[in-house]
Amino acid sequence: MKENMEYQFIRDPISGFRVKISDEQALIGRWFNEELVHNEVKDLLAQCRRIKSLNTPLVRLGKEVRFKLCEQEALFEAHSLFHNNDDLAQYQDDALELDEHGLMAVCGFEDFVELLEAWNDFIGRGR
Repeated sequence: MKENMEYQFIRDPISGFRVKISDEQALIGRWFNEELVHNEVKDLLAQCRRIKSLNTPLVRLGKEVRFKLCEQEALFEAHSLFHNNDDLAQYQDDALELDEHGLMAVCGFEDFVELLEAWNDFIGRGR
């Protein structure tokens, strides 16, 4: 049985268009809200339609999140996941450690395309 992602689109008069999504996939919402530029959505949809013929994943490095799309899934990884142990060693005396919860999210290719199409419709109606 296929389980769909649960999300909600919000048009906030102060912060603009927002995606609210489940906690397990909060990084996906963050990517939509902070990394995806509205005028790039149609181009990204076109790239999604060609992904199977490209034979290479689509990778976008954002300010805080790396997005990788292949024909099976969409992967979202916060850049802070890629800090090496040397970077974190300077904080060990402070008993600090990297909490990896919420720093990675994944969804199926079809679910991502469905979300992206719904987002495109939502922001298109709101303009």
